[in-house]
Amino acid sequence: LVNACEGQLGGRLRTLVVAMDSARTDYDYPECVKHKVRQGARVDYVEAAEFLNFSNVRALSVQHEFGIFGGPDGSYLLDMLRELRCPVITTFHTVLKSPSEGQRAVMNELIVLSRQLIVMSRRAVRFLQEVYDAPEEKIRFIPHGVEEIPLVEPDPYKAQFDMEGRKVLLTFGLLSAGKGIEYMLDALPPIVASHPNLCYIVLGATHPDIVEREGESYRLSLQRRARELGLQKNVLFVGRFVELDELCEFLKAADIY
Repeated sequence: LVNACEGQLGGRLRTLVVAMDSARTDYDYPECVKHKVRQGARVDYVEAAEFLNFSNVRALSVQHEFGIFGGPDGSYLLDMLRELRCPVITTFHTVLKSPSEGQRAVMNELIVLSRQLIVMSRRAVRFLQEVYDAPEEKIRFIPHGVEEIPLVEPDPYKAQFDMEGRKVLLTFGLLSAGKGIEYMLDALPPIVASHPNLCYIVLGATHPDIVEREGESYRLSLQRRARELGLQKNVLFVGRFVELDELCEFLKAADIY
């Protein structure tokens, strides 16, 4: 996001990043990270607001997802936003249709504290209005971006993944139960009956927060479900994070993403 913003504005935009730190690991942050917040340390959120105010930040972009911020339902984030002197633009990566009472309270205050609300699907726009009564004038719909790669025939790119002569379906991203991969598995048997050379690739590591709380239970449940459905030869789990260049190779090899 930082690179995209700076690239679009030709270096006229000065950016800095406040990073969320979990207790899980010591991250090697890039130069753009100027301040860190320990996820579970409430005082850090107020200190982050003081840092941003002192830095004369003109606007703050918040990337919101439940599970990133500390406190009940991520409520420590609100401590920071209440103290800020600049406008807040919040991007919701998930908008829950049926939130808990605590999640609803956090969302409601985030909506009040934000100048604009960005979502990446029409469904999320509808949920913000119907579930949370968010003002229409605050909401901006910006579809998920896609890496600009040439539109090519996939067959020449399949050999590197041992997929020659096969139809390839691809899902990628951090793995967690909210992705609904199990529904795709349940839908595959009749498709495989008509296209026995099909391979569904599930690409991506399990979300680190999920690993910390639950281990690899979700991935294992998917692998077990694939065996139960007799899909061992038609589903491939690639359980690792891939860099952009390699991801593009997977995309080029896919018939359907």
